[in-house]
Amino acid sequence: MALSNDIVLRPRFKLEMPQYNEAILSDFKNAKTIQTDFIVSVIDEHVFIKLPKEKQTYWSPQLHLEINAIDENNSLIYGLFGPSPTVWTLFMFLHFLVAGTFLGFGIWAYTNWSLEQDFAVQFSVVLLMIIIWIALYFAGSIGKASSIKEMHALNDFMYGVLKKAKP
Repeated sequence: MALSNDIVLRPRFKLEMPQYNEAILSDFKNAKTIQTDFIVSVIDEHVFIKLPKEKQTYWSPQLHLEINAIDENNSLIYGLFGPSPTVWTLFMFLHFLVAGTFLGFGIWAYTNWSLEQDFAVQFSVVLLMIIIWIALYFAGSIGKASSIKEMHALNDFMYGVLKKAKP
């Protein structure tokens, strides 16, 4: 599983396991009680693995696993690395705010241009939104790059619980 994808800010993966999903979920429930390096939460078929509060930073990742049963002997695990839901929601809110401002001022600039009126201010705001969008992307990339060691630690912990060799 490659974690260094340059475009994807929230890497995903899929694993097929030769175990029933309830057995895998019980392994994560047991791991929750026998170690203190990670916080493990099991809710229905979902497992959330994150660092303890004292080790977390703003960009600290968490690993979300969805463990689905294929049949009685096999399961499919969908994994997603990402920041905490609060950080991701703020990040997406800022993206939508920039996109809305971009569209609004773009329409306003086009209208003024069509009416042969001055549109320099509106066009400047459109260009500023493009710059802010690029800055948000690089901020997300920097956050991902700064937490790559933590992502590997979460990944190693997951493979340890699954008793499976890393690919």
